[in-house]
Amino acid sequence: MSDHTQALHDAFFALHHGLPRQGPGSDPTTRRLLALAGPLPARPRVLDLGCGPGRSALLLAAEAGAEVTAVDLHEPFLAELREAAAARGLADRVRTLRADMGALDAAGLPDASFDLVWAESSVFVLGFDRALAAWRRLLAPGGTLVLTECVWTTERPSPEARAFWEDHYRLRTVSGNAAAAVAAGYHVLGTFLQPEGDWDEYYGPLAEHAEAADTSVPGMAEAVSGARAEIALRRAHGGDYGYAGFVLRPADPRWRTREETPADVAAVREINARAFPTAEEAGLVDALRADREAWLPGLSYVAEAPDGTVAAYALITRCRVDGVPAAALGPVAVDPAHQRTGAGQAVVRAVLDAARLRGERLVLVLGHPDYYPRFGFVRASAYGIKPAFEVPDEAMMALDLDGSGPVPRGTISYPAAFGV
Repeated sequence: MSDHTQALHDAFFALHHGLPRQGPGSDPTTRRLLALAGPLPARPRVLDLGCGPGRSALLLAAEAGAEVTAVDLHEPFLAELREAAAARGLADRVRTLRADMGALDAAGLPDASFDLVWAESSVFVLGFDRALAAWRRLLAPGGTLVLTECVWTTERPSPEARAFWEDHYRLRTVSGNAAAAVAAGYHVLGTFLQPEGDWDEYYGPLAEHAEAADTSVPGMAEAVSGARAEIALRRAHGGDYGYAGFVLRPADPRWRTREETPADVAAVREINARAFPTAEEAGLVDALRADREAWLPGLSYVAEAPDGTVAAYALITRCRVDGVPAAALGPVAVDPAHQRTGAGQAVVRAVLDAARLRGERLVLVLGHPDYYPRFGFVRASAYGIKPAFEVPDEAMMALDLDGSGPVPRGTISYPAAFGV
């Protein structure tokens, strides 16, 4: 490293020393990401990568009861975290590790050793795709990868914003990153665009540090100039980009999931006939397949058993909420020989991924309240959504696929084939 590069490096970290966060974020965002990850063990094992001074690590240890291994390459950040953990009585819950999060093999972290791998505002160090590939091995069965990443929030960003980011880091949209995650073998449990306040929590203290910095220190004038340019860009072009949360889980390798083909129609009919007490669901799928307004190409999915036979099925079709297009999940059917094996969960997660990637926003399901919440469904009534017929409130559920804003409210209209 040249003297100039070393000076810039030192000035950057001096400017950032003592900041509560090293990127856009907030405690409410950390809690929201944690909620999207779903149920956890009583004492979850968490790997916080690029932890900085450890705001997320401290929250996860305190509120999730987690045993946190916090990794960063900058020892002063780790020292800040150890001091804060001790002050909060969390020293036994937080272990720091000075390591390069792009070379974790050398850090001696074993495979399948963490329930959560967590990286808020740090994945850019590796890049989204590389992180998905490199960190997967660290997840225990059923484990979850939680990332926040800068994304385009418009298809046509301004030339100024595009020029800045093309010079620094390649951005995609939320849907582009979700598609990359699915292609890499993950299911998307949830995404959401972080609020503007998350930027304020980072840039407010950073601007104060820049104002107070001694620019006579080698490299500091350049570090301050870079920080101010970044803050100014956000102020002028914040509508073009933002930070987003991604909660991902590796797909179950036991089940190959895919879109239905014409060759599967008979097997789908047979599985629905075997899975339910009557033949109504089998007939319902056939009727929906014939309804051009209801049928959504690419959202009829199967899970294959190891021998290549169809083990499970899930369908999403068009419905409406007070006239606004939405999506209805169902029927979901699992061959009795493969029930309670994970085949049903695999095919439901796959069809929800497919719906997300084709731009569906809201999915509704009428089903068992002990089963569908594991996919993120909550009572539809919480969104002001209700069916046009009487059902137990807990059985009518909704899933907001991207969390980007309000969903339609009102009464659900199902395709005629449902007979309701």
